[in-house]
Amino acid sequence: MIQGKRIVLGITGGIAAYKGATLCSRLVQAGAIVHVIMTESATKFITPLTLQTLSRNEVFIDTFDERDPSVVSHINLADHADLIVVAPATANVMAKLANGHGDDMLSTTLLAATCPLIIAPAMNVHMYEHPAVIRNMELLAERGAMFVEPGTGQLACGYVAKGRLAEPEDIVAAIEAWFAKTNKLKGKHVLVTAGGTMERLDPVRYLTNDSSGKMGFAIAEAAKLMGASVTLIAGRTTEKPPSGVTLVRVQSAADMLEAVTSLFPQVDIVVKAAAVADYRPAKIHEQKIKKTGNSLVLEMERTTDILQTIGEQKTHQLLVGFAAETEHIERYALDKLRRKNCDLIVANDVSAEGVGFNGDTNAVEVYGQEGLVKALPLMSKRETANRLMDLIAERLVKRGGNME
Repeated sequence: MIQGKRIVLGITGGIAAYKGATLCSRLVQAGAIVHVIMTESATKFITPLTLQTLSRNEVFIDTFDERDPSVVSHINLADHADLIVVAPATANVMAKLANGHGDDMLSTTLLAATCPLIIAPAMNVHMYEHPAVIRNMELLAERGAMFVEPGTGQLACGYVAKGRLAEPEDIVAAIEAWFAKTNKLKGKHVLVTAGGTMERLDPVRYLTNDSSGKMGFAIAEAAKLMGASVTLIAGRTTEKPPSGVTLVRVQSAADMLEAVTSLFPQVDIVVKAAAVADYRPAKIHEQKIKKTGNSLVLEMERTTDILQTIGEQKTHQLLVGFAAETEHIERYALDKLRRKNCDLIVANDVSAEGVGFNGDTNAVEVYGQEGLVKALPLMSKRETANRLMDLIAERLVKRGGNME
């Protein structure tokens, strides 16, 4: 999985920097092209010559030490990396990245990078448990960084506690797992819907719902990171959509229906996470509706059920729907799955704390024809999306949609 991959290895100034040499050696032996960036502090623990010899590439330390006039080194490294690994990662470097500081070669490269990032922290246990450090790691995780947790053992300061850098073999295993994951949906086309629809009353008013698009966006990002070609059809959202996907913006349920059905024959997987209006105003007024009394009666009509429509048209596609419920979760989810010919239904209790619209966390239950497939406890929507896409990829393999 690592053969031929371009990996930038960042080594920062902790006693565990010596393990960076072993990690570098393991990656090179596995066939990776490794470019090492060391902080000035890291050079106090291990020499650049060691890493240069092991990586067979020049080691970068100083942002201003530009050796190739045809490129800007930190941008060039960031642009061409398949993955960046920071090991060991000190509290300082994580604080810099979490807060957007770029004052050395490693931090500027990290800020310029768009590739995935794996961080392996190493520090004293009290530093690791400090609220500021915890918050910085949470921020980085929210932005997509992956962590290899430190181990528990003898620390340089004398404590026996959590904080020692994970062993190089464990970090290599995490890297291999990451690259294996990026091939799970290679060659597949995934269609994701996200956000809420807007049903116009007049030129200045519309009916909508509380959907932020966060869950759908996280699913689109997870599918992209697994190697899929992703089309994201988004209604009204409050979040920035993920990069690297084809974005189609729509407003109404009718707009979304048209976009979904036009693309449906060409896709392999559909994850319909959007909150689509069940009803729309029977009449859209051309001019702003004026106040005429103490009450206003609106006549509403049913919208076309998108999930049911594509469920009836389904041939080879794996179809995944969402069910936001407040009671009888399993009964309603299984009923929806069967009525709309879905392969999986992702159900959640939106009345529960931390679950549902607008928040950053979710807890879901995934149902198939056989009943409950998986229950995912409360976690970030990004992690929920990763788990869901893993489950969807496994289901695709089981039904014969092999990953080639």
